[in-house]
Amino acid sequence: MALPFLLPEKLSLGPAWLIPLLVGALLIALAIGDPGRIDRRSRILRIFSIGLVLLLILQSGWSTTQLVLDLIHGGPETNDATLLFTTGALIWIGNNIAFALLYWEVDGGGPAVRAHGMPKYPDLAFPGQLNPQVVPPEWRPVFVDYLYLSLTNALAFSPTDVMPLAHWAKFTMALQSIVSVALLSLIIARAVNVFT
Repeated sequence: MALPFLLPEKLSLGPAWLIPLLVGALLIALAIGDPGRIDRRSRILRIFSIGLVLLLILQSGWSTTQLVLDLIHGGPETNDATLLFTTGALIWIGNNIAFALLYWEVDGGGPAVRAHGMPKYPDLAFPGQLNPQVVPPEWRPVFVDYLYLSLTNALAFSPTDVMPLAHWAKFTMALQSIVSVALLSLIIARAVNVFT
């Protein structure tokens, strides 16, 4: 929630306080609706959860688009290598968190559904699902597993150990790879140009 406060105002979707306020309101609603564990299945809680993820993706997409446009056309944060690396890293981290939350929220019907048992046909196949002998009985992926998926997909530009089985997962992982390679390559190219 703090990332919008750390970004230049131009790269935030609206005032810097808007997204954290909306995210905070949705988190409070989710905590009230399902205190403790995320295991209560409710249509309204699902809508709030999806809304939260979409809000973070919207903010992340806006920041990425604005930075890429500034890298192409020139912008204030692109003339200083330190500011460029800092801004780029914040946006890249925000993208990875947003995609991790998307994978976590959508895979197998979401965390509340997975808490009551894994679906027969998963959207994302984790190594523990493909080889149950290497994980404890009743193993289920948790958020850190989806964060790892997001980070490795953003760095390797392909699935490393988690295989996308559903079409939405394949398209989403492809989109994340494209965004990551565009962002990283443009930032590195511009930073090299600023240094020389």
